[in-house]
Amino acid sequence: MAHQVFCVKLNREAEGLEEPPFDSELGQKIYKNVSKEAWNQWQEHMKMLLNEYRLQPWKKDHQDFIVQQMDQYFFGGGAEKPKDYVPPSQ
Repeated sequence: MAHQVFCVKLNREAEGLEEPPFDSELGQKIYKNVSKEAWNQWQEHMKMLLNEYRLQPWKKDHQDFIVQQMDQYFFGGGAEKPKDYVPPSQ
């Protein structure tokens, strides 16, 4: 049976991640409280952040920024989009 969580982002019971996304306290917290669906939404948001801020994920300060945004996205008031962000037209 799939791992079930009460997702803090979706505010409902949903299928959880198969394993913690990384080995840390935040990774465990995400595993216990975030659904696969919400994690996929975060990944799309993270791609936008990487592109808009021109982040380089191998740089420590950029990694720290992403972790801070991830924590806000799931457990804070939500991560904000960059000030000048314009969503792509569909």
